[in-house]
Amino acid sequence: MNFRLAEDGDIDRLHTLIESAYRGESAKRGWTHEADLLGGQRTDRKSLKAIVADPDQLIWIAESEEKLRGCVQLSRVGGGLAYLGLLTVDPGVQAGGLGKLLLAHSEDYVRTNWQSEAIEMTVIKQRVELIAYYERRGYQRTGEYRPFPHGDTRFGLPKTKLLEFAVLRKQI
Repeated sequence: MNFRLAEDGDIDRLHTLIESAYRGESAKRGWTHEADLLGGQRTDRKSLKAIVADPDQLIWIAESEEKLRGCVQLSRVGGGLAYLGLLTVDPGVQAGGLGKLLLAHSEDYVRTNWQSEAIEMTVIKQRVELIAYYERRGYQRTGEYRPFPHGDTRFGLPKTKLLEFAVLRKQI
């Protein structure tokens, strides 16, 4: 598996990968989808371009055999904290260890390059299997919850009004 930073030319492929892993019928091939909780889009090309252009954010791409297999977004928060989002693995290769590799690569990167001491993420609280996955990798629930952006279709169409984010953190 090769890791590299995303560039503008990767936006379309990134968008396709992310949507296939989080939404719709293709997402249901994997175990990490949100398709039962949300419809609509997970992200859009404009948001991905903004991440790639921002000096305090980046997206790592995982490729093998010239195919995009996964990605992860990192944001420099400051004060020794980084944020991890959009952890995505192609549904066809989920459960093969790529998610663990992307997490480890991300943690090493922010510790070494941004001098981060902790990494934080938010996960929809109803996704208990996914939260358990992260807990097995050392992330802990902080007890903090953040609101889901209901009404903002850029983040999807909730199938319930009860969605909110649980905050997880790991000391690195």
